[in-house]
Amino acid sequence: MARIGVISDTHGLLRENVIEHLKKCDVILHAGDIQSRNILEQLEATAKTYAVLGNTDKELTANIPSTLHLELYGLRIFMIHNQKHIEEDISNSNLVIYGHSHKYEMKSHNGQIWLNPGSCGPRRFTLPVTMAVIEIEPDGSYSINRIDLCSDSDSTDSQSPKNIKKIIISVMHDVDRSMSIADIAQHNQISEELATQICRLYLTHPGVTSDGILDKMDNR
Repeated sequence: MARIGVISDTHGLLRENVIEHLKKCDVILHAGDIQSRNILEQLEATAKTYAVLGNTDKELTANIPSTLHLELYGLRIFMIHNQKHIEEDISNSNLVIYGHSHKYEMKSHNGQIWLNPGSCGPRRFTLPVTMAVIEIEPDGSYSINRIDLCSDSDSTDSQSPKNIKKIIISVMHDVDRSMSIADIAQHNQISEELATQICRLYLTHPGVTSDGILDKMDNR
């Protein structure tokens, strides 16, 4: 039996338990938002790795494609970071792999399986931290197994439910003080991308509470 580890949205963080699962795999697929050359080097030292660029991978454009068609163990796979950006013919693929939303998803579409392994990097609000492992039998049949990597009570995660409400409230106060996105991100020790998302929700939903922002982020 062959195993393919599928991950996405590491955003510069490669957890030890992710590596432990990937050590059991023959091939690794990364669906973008890698954000660090060191992440790729660690993955390549673990198993043969294929990756596509995410929207935060501007410094990793050399030798990494935006989309990828490949065949592994009889599976015809198409990979892209954001499913909304698919512009090419993928009708010959059995499996479509993507990321970006940080939400685990597996669905059937036009006779294909579409898989988002979720994010196994920094937690986004209360979303789970996940990856997937595809197991391919000698007869060509396969199964996709979701792996949950981090419990909701993990207080070491800076974006765990225990900590994120404090961050949201602090960002809201910083917006009221007319701080810039860069200063808000630095003050709260979060990415500018996350700071922008919180600020946008706060400014476009007058009267929204921290719980309301949290709910809207979790359901995007």
